[in-house]
Amino acid sequence: MESLLSARIKPLPTHCRQIHSSFRPKLFLQFARRLDKGGMETGRCGMSFNPIAASVQPIEGPTLSKFNNTSPSKEVLELWRSANAVCFDVDSTVCVDEGIDELADFCGAGEAVAEWTARAMGGSVPFEDALAARLSLFNPSLSQVEEFLAKRPPRLSPGIDELVKKLKANSIDVYLISGGFRQMINPVASILGIPHENIFANQLLFGSNGEFMGFDKNEPTSRSGGKAVAVQQLRKARGYKTLVMTGDGATDLEARKPGGADLFICYAGVQLREKVASKADWLVFNFVDMISSLD
Repeated sequence: MESLLSARIKPLPTHCRQIHSSFRPKLFLQFARRLDKGGMETGRCGMSFNPIAASVQPIEGPTLSKFNNTSPSKEVLELWRSANAVCFDVDSTVCVDEGIDELADFCGAGEAVAEWTARAMGGSVPFEDALAARLSLFNPSLSQVEEFLAKRPPRLSPGIDELVKKLKANSIDVYLISGGFRQMINPVASILGIPHENIFANQLLFGSNGEFMGFDKNEPTSRSGGKAVAVQQLRKARGYKTLVMTGDGATDLEARKPGGADLFICYAGVQLREKVASKADWLVFNFVDMISSLD
């Protein structure tokens, strides 16, 4: 059997690299961007694009009335303000897309994979089963992943860059904990200035010819309850007194367990999953609320 290649993408430099029609991971475009006056983000190579994948629709009053956790309690605010570390989910939280759905769409299997994603994020299917099933629908090759990353750069949720900057300015460590793939999350971390060693995520595996060979099942985030394990490992290793988990799905809620996160903030600015939102310590629809509460 051919040896497996992890195809881990190295941290990107701060300058913009040239993209060729036939490229390898080291030739990825650095997606470090700055916000210009017109609301578009511009890379150093002069490429302009809107980082927001979809407009965030306002939540109607009747929907909001279902929840009693949209205003943080005094205890929740105290925990939030005293946090030593904040962990973010990536898909539908830091980014407006579900990464695996976008990759599947690029490979021609978007609709079928999106159905599985909805089931997995709602908590009705074990995560590891849903992950394997989704990947089996399109079996992405290394070249497809590379092309996808070049043609569809990460699209950030409104305000996440300001929130990360605020947390870092307050000497709060920031982590990305995702059921997505490192190959797709490394560029996101580079944009936000998050060290790549602060990423907990899955890893696509490829054969020596770049053919899809599955994913690394040793990663804790590859299975249900994995984010809780990752948070517990992180907390034990770093000795954080107060740790916060922020995300939109059932796997993020799971991280709030003994020895894990002290606080779960449900971000519903992209996807509102009512079962998850109702159990959150704090339900937010805009990262501005989290930023302003730190002042």
